[in-house]
Formats: sequence, structure tokens, C-alpha cells
Amino acid sequence: MELRPYQNQAADFLFENDRAMILAPVGAGKTAITLTAMQAMLDGGYAKRFLVLAPKRVCTDVWPVEQKLWAHQMSLSVCVGSIKQRLASLSSSAQVVVTNYDNLQWLAKQTLDFDAVVFDELTRLKNPSGARFKALHKVLDCPIRWGLTGSFTSNGLEDVFGQCKIVDQSLLGRSKGAFQQQYFVLINKEYGEWAPRVGSLEKVMAVIKPATFVLEAGDYTLPSLNIVPVMCAMDLTHYNKMKKDFVVEFPTAKAVALNAGVVTGKLQQMASGFVYDANSSIWFSSHKFDRLDELLAENQRANTIIAYTYQEELAELKRRYPKAQTLDDTKAIERWNAGKIEMLLVHPKSAGHGLNLQHGGCNMVFLSLPWSLELYEQTIGRLHRSGQKNAVWVYVMTTLKTVDERIYAALQDKRAISDIAMEELK
Repeated sequence: MELRPYQNQAADFLFENDRAMILAPVGAGKTAITLTAMQAMLDGGYAKRFLVLAPKRVCTDVWPVEQKLWAHQMSLSVCVGSIKQRLASLSSSAQVVVTNYDNLQWLAKQTLDFDAVVFDELTRLKNPSGARFKALHKVLDCPIRWGLTGSFTSNGLEDVFGQCKIVDQSLLGRSKGAFQQQYFVLINKEYGEWAPRVGSLEKVMAVIKPATFVLEAGDYTLPSLNIVPVMCAMDLTHYNKMKKDFVVEFPTAKAVALNAGVVTGKLQQMASGFVYDANSSIWFSSHKFDRLDELLAENQRANTIIAYTYQEELAELKRRYPKAQTLDDTKAIERWNAGKIEMLLVHPKSAGHGLNLQHGGCNMVFLSLPWSLELYEQTIGRLHRSGQKNAVWVYVMTTLKTVDERIYAALQDKRAISDIAMEELK
């Protein structure tokens, strides 16, 4: 297989820069690009051994598969599973070891011999005060550091600092406090809330631009992406009671929100027709599931991915659709891509990064939305990516006059910020 011209340019950029980041839309082939550059570095003797950090499913279901397609001469070992399995992988002679971010603190206690590291889905390290970040800094002193991401600013400009620091701290400095002082204004000292200064986004993007390869629009083509809000109506009596009083009583149970932060989650549950109480869940409306039935029928039961937020939604989906499968079912990804699964149930946190699901269908439904733009876009990107042959249709189930509308609007606002950042890097 051969890379496309824009992918070759990106691979060359990595090969020429020891500290570099690839900013490319979901589905643009970041793994193929990186494997090609890694093979060239190993062949040329510029690197001896790579460590790849990625989400777990990407470690097991993407890197080993893509490696056979793009860098078959390279030896690769997946470092997941039991301690014994991980130690065997780490001590093997494999040129590339792939492990998940959850293993970072364990990895910090091991003897390592890597001189190059790849951070797949760099946004996993956007929090410089997190335990993962601190564990990584204790053990990794690799001269070659590459980061792969779809968006630096999926949830705001502050996200950029941690990601850049892990690749090259000379870009934005060592201290997040100094970064905030330079580019932000403290608007709420009690809660530590900062807002970007005027022009900060453009200034930050200008600083990191030399270390960043941006895949520009027009360099690649994908089928059209169509996002369709599907409006649903429900009786708002219980919803409005929770919104006003933080408590709602049902015939056999009572749901209580302890504070304003909790009530938002309760309201999102209720927008889907149920709410958790202290011990179980209470269903009071089937409006979204009834509309989902109609939508699936309208699409002639075409293969569809259903994204859910709550375990209770998953349980109801399984009850209504007994043949539905999840990613945890045996060879689910393989069977989905072979067209053998009509309905695949996914949570954005488990299907939000790296998985190739574009061969099994082109329809997706969000039963409820994540607040995170990154998870939202990455989940859509499982279908809308290189290799997809059909227009992709994404349906967002939205209950009228509820928090559903606010979540959807918030995602659009974050998308606007991300678009500006991309434009400044071109």
C-alpha cells in the first residue's frame, strides 16, 4: 500500500523533526503516517526503539493491524494485559512497544531503553498536574518525541499547554502558571477560572506552528458528513420539577440532586427518559427509544452505530434490540467491518479514539451527547474517515426544551474555537 501525497508530506515532517506534532482530522491516516516515519527512522539508524502510548483499544485493535499494512518489516509488541504479559513485551527484542496510557505509572517503575516515543491521541496528556503526566516525566528522556492529535483546543486554549510541554517544553515553557499569566486573565480567583486574553489564541498558535504539521483542508477528501438533530418531545413535568427543586418524587421512589453540579447530570438522564435514584433507575418516558425505532425503520434497518452515555441506556438498548453487539463482544470490530452486525452499541470513551469502523456502515445515532467536543468528534470519526465509501449520516437525538439543546450548542461553540486554531496554524 502507498501513502497519499499529504500523508507522505506529514511522514517527512516527522522524519525531519525530533520534536513534532501532527494535527490532522480524524480519519486522515495519522497511524499510517507515523508508522512510515518510524520505519524510516529505524532503517536509517536514527532511532533504536520506539514506545507508543495510546488508548487501550487502539493498542490492541489498530497499531498491530496498521503495522502489517504500512511497516511490515518492523517488529511490534503490544504491552497490555497481566504484569507477566507486559514484562514479557517490554523485555522482548521488538523495535516498537505499544502500551496504553493507564500503564504509565507502572511503566515509571520499569527499566526502559527507548530513545523515541509516540503519543497517539496527545490530548490524553493535556492535564500537566495529572498522575499520568507526572509519571511520564519521571521516566522518559527520549530525544525523539512525536505527538498525534485531532485538535489541540477541543475544550479550550488551556488544553494546549500540557500537550506541547510533553513533546517540547521549549515551545510554551515549563510552568503552566507562567503560561496562564502570559496568555490569560484570572476572572475568578476563588475557583481558579481563567479566560484567554484578546489575541491569545493566535499568539499561541504562532509559537507552536514550527513544530506542528497541519493537514490542510483540500489535501484529502472524504465522503460528505451530514449531522441531523432529531427532535423529540416529552412531558416535561418531572424534568421541570427536578430543574426547579433538585428533587422529584415518583410513585415508588424519589430522585434527589445534592447540588447544582449534580442536577445537570440528572437533567441529562431525564432528557433520555429516566433518572437514577439512590439504588436503581426510574423510567418515566420512552420518547427517544420510540423515535429511534422509527429512525431505524426509515433507514431500512441499515447497519448503525448507537452511541450512549449511561449504562441504563445501554441496558434498555440491549432489552429492545437483543441482537445488538458491543465492542466487548467477540471479534466485534472484525464482524462489524464485515457487515455482519446490524447494530453496534458504543460509549464515546471506549470508541472515541483510533478504531477503524468505516467499513461496516455509514449511519450513527447519538442517543445522548458527551460534553466533550473531542469525544464527540472522535466518535463520529470512527465512520467518517479514510476508507469510508459512502456519505456518513449522524443523527443526534435531542429532547426539546431540555439540557440536550444546551449540550449541542456548547459543542458547536467549542468547534468554532478549534476551527480558529486550525486556521492560525496553516
